[in-house]
Amino acid sequence: MFVGCRRGAGPEQAGWQPGRRADRQRVHGQSFASARARLRALGVRPRKGLSQSFLEDQRVAAAIVRAARLTPTGDVLEVGPGLGVMTRRLAKQARRVVAVEIDPALAASLDDEGIDNLEVVNQDVLAFDPEAYFDAPYTVVANLPYHITSPALRRLLAAGPPFARRLVVMLQAEVAERIAALPGEMSALAVVIQVQAQVALVRRVAAAAFYPRPKVDSAVVLLEPKGEAERPVRPERLAAFTTLVQAGFKQPRKTLANSLADGLNLSRAEASDRLRRAAIDPGLRPQALAPADWVRLFETE
Repeated sequence: MFVGCRRGAGPEQAGWQPGRRADRQRVHGQSFASARARLRALGVRPRKGLSQSFLEDQRVAAAIVRAARLTPTGDVLEVGPGLGVMTRRLAKQARRVVAVEIDPALAASLDDEGIDNLEVVNQDVLAFDPEAYFDAPYTVVANLPYHITSPALRRLLAAGPPFARRLVVMLQAEVAERIAALPGEMSALAVVIQVQAQVALVRRVAAAAFYPRPKVDSAVVLLEPKGEAERPVRPERLAAFTTLVQAGFKQPRKTLANSLADGLNLSRAEASDRLRRAAIDPGLRPQALAPADWVRLFETE
């Protein structure tokens, strides 16, 4: 239920040859037609409006579960379980899995499997309240549709207490690259995510690993939220910080002074003065700033 990587794919990528005919047709004895067959049996067609593409490569599912580093006493929030390729693996390794699926037919099918430690919730993740289902820190494993990636990540990182201790998410290539970007290539989303969590690209996932096959490759991204004492922006101030960063990126091709002035409805002189007081060159472009620069600007009135 996602599509979408490039650099920093990590050690899991070693030996990965998505173009091989054998990879396209069979994985561990399971045909890539299996998702199509299961959907047909359910009377369900992939919904473009939900960005539905179903993971069929069991090796990728195994790599995602390994990255989650689950324990027999830990709980998992799975977002977008789809046909349950990862759900069954998660349920074998965790104490409890709460799977949030927006598609009612897929949610009902997964619930009918009768997995003892699985609770299926037929709901949009943007409306889901983790606090109602967890009483201790939990791990998130998520397949995020491209059209809700930004709000979903912000919600999953901010929800709590209890908070997520780790997030392993499948994203589009472009979005994964944006989140993991370094100064010089930053985006508003990268800044907001990186002030809250450490970001690492785990592995590349070829489009051939899904049915229906998406137009782009995907990436598995690991987010490890910073502890409360390490976060430069407290949760209650995150919305205001996000507003400032988005204002600064309103016109990313312009200088920071011009973009910030437009985004905050200030004069260029006022925006330049605030930037200088934060020890930031008004002539820079917003993508050149590191997250720490944005935090310093936020704290400069």
